[in-house]
Amino acid sequence: MALNPAEDKVESVPLTSLKDEESASASLASLPAPVSAQATKPKPKVSVVVIIPVWMALSVSVILYNNYLYNTLKFKYPVFLVTWHLTFAAIGTRVLQRTTHLLDGVKDVNMTKDMFLRSILPIGILFSGSLILSNSAYLHLSISYIQMLKAFNAVAVLIISWVFRIAEPNRRLALIVSMISFGVAITSKGEMNFNLFGFLIQAAAVVFEAARLVMIEVLLHGLKMDPLVSLHYYAPICALINLLVLPFTEGLAPFYELARIGPLIIFSNACVAFFLNVAAVFLVGVGSGLILTLAGVLKDILLVTGSVAFFGAQVAPLQVFGYSIALGGLVLFKTTGGK
Repeated sequence: MALNPAEDKVESVPLTSLKDEESASASLASLPAPVSAQATKPKPKVSVVVIIPVWMALSVSVILYNNYLYNTLKFKYPVFLVTWHLTFAAIGTRVLQRTTHLLDGVKDVNMTKDMFLRSILPIGILFSGSLILSNSAYLHLSISYIQMLKAFNAVAVLIISWVFRIAEPNRRLALIVSMISFGVAITSKGEMNFNLFGFLIQAAAVVFEAARLVMIEVLLHGLKMDPLVSLHYYAPICALINLLVLPFTEGLAPFYELARIGPLIIFSNACVAFFLNVAAVFLVGVGSGLILTLAGVLKDILLVTGSVAFFGAQVAPLQVFGYSIALGGLVLFKTTGGK
């Protein structure tokens, strides 16, 4: 996965009203999926029949492209790739701020030193950890299995919000949590190439992402930032954090490999990830919650199918059964109690 706040659409919503993420970045995002919320200013409108297929295509492309880099081209440096995506995004958002109206929402955010240190920095650390861990999982697990495990994101957000008493549990949500958990458990039981280390990495990525979403609700409650505005603030911080981590994890090895990979692949990979966040801005304002939920589910199914078609991933019938249960739980959650 790439930078996507939008790739796995991650959306910030009031946990006090028992709403969730995964979503329009998610599902909207990823990378990276920074924070997705309602836009602070009206954005140029794009037809729902245009933007949803575009967003789905970009979201699927980001994950497949990253997997191609990691496992086909053997460029096994997720920390470097995430750092590159974030650096590209930091530059790209500032270019768009000066040349378009897509980042007009930045003017509405009163960013103070205190807000930066108390809110943006800790959330950025969690976001950086989530991106590095989720990308590292692709070195050990198949795309299809990782996508199935991501169904547990909504459960993790709810559990953390319950533990810290940000939201109160109720019987209906407990039943949905059980349904999703049961589906993910069956999916894991049916995984033919199960890797415990990869599973633990992806589980940690889910915890980091869920904690990030909960912290956004606690620390930035009421502050509206669309995916690009969010990326504008988080990308530089996360890129710097990753640069500090890089020497201790991958060292100079990825730089030596750049000549073999070529600048075109590295540049185009970052472009696809960045365009996904641009598409997320337009996606936020179109369609109903149900339409976006169904689009996210269809995107997940396409990812699983694409991993089988393009990378030869094996999906057992038991996994299909378990994932169907988990997706059913997600649809119930997003249509009755969340987003």
